[in-house]
Amino acid sequence: MRDGVSASRVAVSAGPWATVAQFLAARLRPGIDWHARLLQGEVLDADGRALPPDAPARPGAVLWYWRQLPPEPVVPFAMDILHQDEHLVVVDKPHFLPVTPAGRHLQETALVRLKRALGIETLVPMHRLDLETAGVLVFTVQPATRHAYHAVFRDRLAHKVYEAVAPWRADLALPCTVSSRIEEPAGVGFMQMQTLPGEPNAHTQVELIAQQGGLGQGLGHGLGHYRLTPLTGRKHQLRVHMASLGLPLLGDRIYPVLWPEPAPDAEPDYSQPLQLLARELVFTDPVTGETRRFVSRRVLAQAVGLSE
Repeated sequence: MRDGVSASRVAVSAGPWATVAQFLAARLRPGIDWHARLLQGEVLDADGRALPPDAPARPGAVLWYWRQLPPEPVVPFAMDILHQDEHLVVVDKPHFLPVTPAGRHLQETALVRLKRALGIETLVPMHRLDLETAGVLVFTVQPATRHAYHAVFRDRLAHKVYEAVAPWRADLALPCTVSSRIEEPAGVGFMQMQTLPGEPNAHTQVELIAQQGGLGQGLGHGLGHYRLTPLTGRKHQLRVHMASLGLPLLGDRIYPVLWPEPAPDAEPDYSQPLQLLARELVFTDPVTGETRRFVSRRVLAQAVGLSE
């Protein structure tokens, strides 16, 4: 691990390349000066030895290297640690911070920030939160117990509670349970989840915590502070279900309308965070048997001032 980034692994395949530098240039992201990186000792063999630029490309040989990206905009929000022990590290993730490295995100991710802060190379997310979502995020520490913790989410044994701010509707009876069939569209690239006819595979309980606006006001007036309890775990489930009620979450750039992707060189806009917070996570620890309960200390900005 270097500066919080764990090494990536690639095996040399057969091809027209004579050296490791030629193989890496053909196999990985274009535009990288692998000759220079090999000179700097940034490519290792399976035994951890730095390889020279003229190292021969032997099919089947394992190489280790570190991803490098152009400087990333710093996400200007702190990530607090809520809990740490020998099995788990729990953080309070801010809005706009990705969980794991992908695409243009590397250093400015929850995983790399935490590895850099704690020096624990074996950290792995126990579950995921969208980049736009803030709140409770759990990481496992030990590879030997990782599968047991992941099974908590796979088998739907965790109780999750979210909070959100969205428009308030006087004509909508709450609490209610929203059920629908949500599927990810086929094809490559990011797209909205689709609501399709058929047997429901996604269920969410929706409760009103507080509101802005008198009961006599009509549809579209005021805001509501909501408690959302997902009974299933489909991608974007809470956002899709709230939009289906005519209550799209404040700051949602995907539902009901997909906003245009900003230009790659555009300055990040942190002015409208998605008003969705992973407030609470409860589960029985599969290793220790104890009840685990973690609660976010964050407050949704748009919920301030709403009254019960």
